[in-house]
Amino acid sequence: MTVSPTVPFEDADSAKLADEIEALGQRLHAVRESIGRVIFGQRRVVDQTLITLLAGGHALVIGVPGLAKTLLVETLGTVFGLDDKRVQCTPDLMPADILGSEVLEESDTGRRSFRFIAGPVFCQLLMADEINRASPRTQSALLQAMQEHRVTVAGQTYDLPRPFHVLATQNPLELEGTYPLPEAQLDRFLMEIDIGYPDLAAERHMLIATTGAEQAEAVPVMTPDEMIAAQRLVRRVPVGESVVETILSLVRMGRPEDSDLAEVRSQVSWGPGPRASQSLMLAIRARALLDGRLAPSVDDVLALAGPVLRHRMALNFAARAEGVTVDDVIDRLCEPFA
Repeated sequence: MTVSPTVPFEDADSAKLADEIEALGQRLHAVRESIGRVIFGQRRVVDQTLITLLAGGHALVIGVPGLAKTLLVETLGTVFGLDDKRVQCTPDLMPADILGSEVLEESDTGRRSFRFIAGPVFCQLLMADEINRASPRTQSALLQAMQEHRVTVAGQTYDLPRPFHVLATQNPLELEGTYPLPEAQLDRFLMEIDIGYPDLAAERHMLIATTGAEQAEAVPVMTPDEMIAAQRLVRRVPVGESVVETILSLVRMGRPEDSDLAEVRSQVSWGPGPRASQSLMLAIRARALLDGRLAPSVDDVLALAGPVLRHRMALNFAARAEGVTVDDVIDRLCEPFA
């Protein structure tokens, strides 16, 4: 596919960039194979998670219990060589349980001083399990970390390790006593990834592979430094003008005040902001790179519109009462470009 780049090449010509993309595509193929040793029948979920990491973003993973959400995070940590940690969110979890806190220590000479003890957020891959069970105060502890890759405790700012990614999970069942994430925090997730049940063949394979005496394990394929280099390469992938226009049109049509679609004006309470366009641009570049292609297409935009926009839009009461879903609205937005 021939495109007119909107981003100029800075450090390398097109031939060298093509070689780098091809080489990384081969490494990512090995990454998929390693993950596939322990995660069965979730190719779409794995690909969307890899796209999120390659784009340097965070993901909100939604699925019922038993669909390997925790195992996926642990496997990603192994495959990419990342320092991964897990926080089980509960109503009594405090911000200090995530960020860390200062403790007062007394030396042998009687001198007292505060020492900062880092919390689990000081890692490269943080899993916030059932994040909506934490209180709003605790949820907000991740806002600065997710956006700025640093945290502030007692007036002191601490940088987080690089790369830094948050993969938060939500259980769509048993919502009593949970705290829905505010719009500002939802917007910081590059994607919302919905996990469904595996198909019959995958579940059969899983049944046999995970109940025997020996179980396959993921193996390291890339290092954190190589992941950072891949994230830089994603931002150098050229994007055609027609693809850029598709992103802008799609996102702006999802805003009730700007949309030409009657359904959006009558059903959508609030639409996606500029960060949605940025996320979609990075995501389609990462998807093209994951497939070993030199540039993304409009098909990439349509494929990732749901995961990128789903959590950045809300329906009004009338639309929900009629059984309309956000996915229905997104499908309508994509129709003119299909």
